[in-house]
Amino acid sequence: MAGELRKSERNRRAASMGREIPPVERTFLMIKPDGVLRGLIGEIIGRIERKGLKIVGLKFVWLEKRKAQNHYREHVGKPYYDSLVEYVSSSPSVAMVLEGRKAIEVVRSMVGATDPAEAEPGTIRGDLSIERRKAIFNLVHASDSAESAKKEIGLFFKDAEIFEYDLASSSIYRI
Repeated sequence: MAGELRKSERNRRAASMGREIPPVERTFLMIKPDGVLRGLIGEIIGRIERKGLKIVGLKFVWLEKRKAQNHYREHVGKPYYDSLVEYVSSSPSVAMVLEGRKAIEVVRSMVGATDPAEAEPGTIRGDLSIERRKAIFNLVHASDSAESAKKEIGLFFKDAEIFEYDLASSSIYRI
């Protein structure tokens, strides 16, 4: 309750100064098996935290084939679907719920192009992907819309596994 009052007060003050504060939103990010097996969990999480995004849900998961099929169901019929499902269910992954202003857009920008060969330097895929032929080995999956984020968060997390808290650094950014 107190956190909501602080947010409300900050938004009111920002509005009175003629600034519009983008809404805080949540998104889903998964470090896929290649990121886990190459020991890149800390590097990827570090980038997320340094960007100022808040991790409100985090778990180590080994996807069952059925869950992987459900997660990637929009790709059914595409030539890479079967190998993608097989791959993401072959080893552990790390699932996260991230929170921040324009979180979906920010995370997508940080992740880079789906095809590692097209990912810009400075992005997670551009800097860390080594497989340049197959987009399934692209380290991470990130929600591409608010609708996808809601679906993916619901697929991987129960409400009780997502936490509300203030970062210690958040007082620095108060208006």
